[in-house]
Amino acid sequence: MNKILLPIGAITLLSLALPALAYSPAGNDITYKINAENFQGYFVSAGENAQGTVLIIHDWDGLDDYERQRADMLAAEGYDVFAVDLFGEGNRPQTVEDKRAATNHLYDDRERMRELTLGGLAQAREQGAAEQTVILGYCFGGTAALEIARAGDAQGIAAYASFHGGLTTPEGQSYSSSTAPIFIAHGGADSAVSLNDVALLADELETAGIAYEVGIYSGAPHAFSVFGSDAYRENADQRSWATFKDWLNEIPK
Repeated sequence: MNKILLPIGAITLLSLALPALAYSPAGNDITYKINAENFQGYFVSAGENAQGTVLIIHDWDGLDDYERQRADMLAAEGYDVFAVDLFGEGNRPQTVEDKRAATNHLYDDRERMRELTLGGLAQAREQGAAEQTVILGYCFGGTAALEIARAGDAQGIAAYASFHGGLTTPEGQSYSSSTAPIFIAHGGADSAVSLNDVALLADELETAGIAYEVGIYSGAPHAFSVFGSDAYRENADQRSWATFKDWLNEIPK
């Protein structure tokens, strides 16, 4: 069922385990090539009984321990996970200026954005990841996930998900009615991506007849799920993560 969850207030939730301060990855960093360029992703397997694969696309920091932690959490839920690298091995921008430059380079070259994302997907499958895949992105990565959704040329994609990502559809692009289901988690206090952007996307998806779910979390700013950051909001993170897991379980296996 297509639905939009209205903004929520503080709700008491069952405790969800957060990553420990002394984080130790359960998977492995994987160096791979796309057109002779080196990239470094992260792969963790759920084992022989994996329900499917989640491809994680990083935020504007580049792939770091945040994406590794999310990957490990999803592996514990029974999914093979590959965290893709769209910036290149060793390119992990530290300043706001460098982060903006790295993301703008791909915003301005959508073909490269798609090529690097799908190249990461191919690498995940080379690592033995299950064929059925959910593409999940955070912030910049959420924008990239929806870019792949609109392109519609990836095989074996069961669903797409964006956490506090950009939602605007570029001029000349659109969603096909054959697009797999889409999950959106958005902060009600996000000053970077407006509630009007959320409403416009919902209207696009509704018009195209695409199954979708949108969760809006009151008081949550942009990047509300990033552990340890000033933007982190525990209630919004826990609520959106629990909803996302339930949504994953509803995707046909």
